[in-house]
Amino acid sequence: MSTVDLNADLGEGLGRWPMGDDDALLDVVTSANVACGFHASDPTIMRAVCARAIERGVAIGAHVSYRDLHGFGRRFIDVDPITLRDEVAYQLGALTALARAAGGRVSYIKPHGALYNTIVTHEAQAGAVVDAVREVDPDLMLLGLPGSTVLRLAEQADLRTAHESFADRAYTPEGHLVPRSHPGAVLHDPELIAARCVAMARGETVADVEGNPLALHTDSICVHGDTPGAVEIARTVRAALTDAGITLAPFAQA
Repeated sequence: MSTVDLNADLGEGLGRWPMGDDDALLDVVTSANVACGFHASDPTIMRAVCARAIERGVAIGAHVSYRDLHGFGRRFIDVDPITLRDEVAYQLGALTALARAAGGRVSYIKPHGALYNTIVTHEAQAGAVVDAVREVDPDLMLLGLPGSTVLRLAEQADLRTAHESFADRAYTPEGHLVPRSHPGAVLHDPELIAARCVAMARGETVADVEGNPLALHTDSICVHGDTPGAVEIARTVRAALTDAGITLAPFAQA
């Protein structure tokens, strides 16, 4: 029987402005990528999401980003690697403290948005993220795109890694995410998304953006919390995985 993790990006509101339905998604997923204040969130939101995740047995991950609140972390920033290292460490430290205050702990890290995509190939920025994890908490797992530079550097630094696939995103033939600015980058049909997720969990191929088969090594599947219809998509995906005999469990245990 296959086992897979289901993760979502949560805590992406700011102050009085909410983003997505965190409570509903926490009833579906097994891991929560909690925004750490640089692309979204604030200390009160961070602690509240951690507390609710702990209540449900959902693993907590640090969703670190470029310092880009106005752009929601989706704009590339040509930041100095030393600065990026320290900013990632800062975000890790903040969520670590708030998760502990809520009675739990951070068990993994997942970069967000433009940073996630950049460190698929950008050696210096990928190294900065790896250095931050190694220096702050080398027991954390690093979740990223299969074949990415950041996972290669993390493994060379003796960090534990996990491979991620995306439920609602289209892929290039190289296995990279199609940029959101391109037509068809985000998928919206819950049934199609669910079928792709079952295939991913079974180790089967899915269609890339050109319609050709693409194999993805998957430890965790992401359902985006800010996608329209996110809760329906997540519930449909979970039901399809369960019906297919696939066990859902966190890839990183606290």
